[in-house]
Amino acid sequence: MKRIAIGISLVFAVLILASFIVGQPPTAGEPVQAAENGAPPLSNPLKVALLKWYAGNFVYTTFPVGIQPRGVAFDGANIWVANNMSSTLTKIRANDGAVIGTFVAGQRPVGLTFDGANLWVGTEFGDQLTKVRASDGKPLGAFRVGNAPFYPAFDGQNIWVPNISDGTISVLRASDGSTVRTITTGGAEAAAFDGNYMWVTGTPGNTVTRFRRDGSSAGSFPVGYGPTGVAFDGASVWVANYESGTVTKLRATDGSVLGTFNVPSPTQIAFDGEAIWVVSQDTGVVFELRPSDGVQLHVFGAAVSPAGIAFDGANVWVAATGSNIVYKF
Repeated sequence: MKRIAIGISLVFAVLILASFIVGQPPTAGEPVQAAENGAPPLSNPLKVALLKWYAGNFVYTTFPVGIQPRGVAFDGANIWVANNMSSTLTKIRANDGAVIGTFVAGQRPVGLTFDGANLWVGTEFGDQLTKVRASDGKPLGAFRVGNAPFYPAFDGQNIWVPNISDGTISVLRASDGSTVRTITTGGAEAAAFDGNYMWVTGTPGNTVTRFRRDGSSAGSFPVGYGPTGVAFDGASVWVANYESGTVTKLRATDGSVLGTFNVPSPTQIAFDGEAIWVVSQDTGVVFELRPSDGVQLHVFGAAVSPAGIAFDGANVWVAATGSNIVYKF
């Protein structure tokens, strides 16, 4: 009986301590996110579980993959890396970085997206998008799209494929790969879905276009010059403007510009639930920005030619083309 009482006391003590830590106000200099901007607060319970509840405990690890890794995607349990010069995909277990398998998928793969069961892989050359089963890496087909499909995206039903060489967007039905429609634009490179609209960047130019599910345009909005990567943070759309050296924040509901932030030669971009991550491939630097105001929270300069980036629910993964590794932050 005495042991039970002691155990209960210890449990209460832990709960009190936890509530005290969670309820503490931020200290001076600690990032604070405005509640009214629609984005979630700067806290991630998964990182707390990993003992990463403060910025000082921010250590990255690296894992070898194929030659010149480019695109990165998460399938709910594993990280997939498109190895451009190897023409392979590497499947990595997210929790410990163990390589589960290496699979052949298309010629010179670049970007990839996950549809809940399968990976769709874009290529640097050619006009085909490859469908790969996530469970075992088996190719399920190659489907005709436009020329040089780079960074596809999934809208819950269809795969949107920006074809960088001919400036078109191919929309494929995820269930069978059949072509739903082809959209002609001035340029197309990467896409991101916000739950209602698909946002597509393209170079050259200085706009990002918003599309309805039926393929009709819902407006084009000014950003910086040479827009490449694009990401959605739950309230706003972020666009990496490579040639302008800036990142633009747009309100998803109406496309209004909410801010423009200086980041040298940004290419790809991702949201981790609390911060925006931007890859600068030319400088070898990865930036972490505060979503509320674009302030740089961290700058990481270890990566050699960082390229693709993805969030796995707890950690951010960055492919480094110059060193044939992926970083886990």
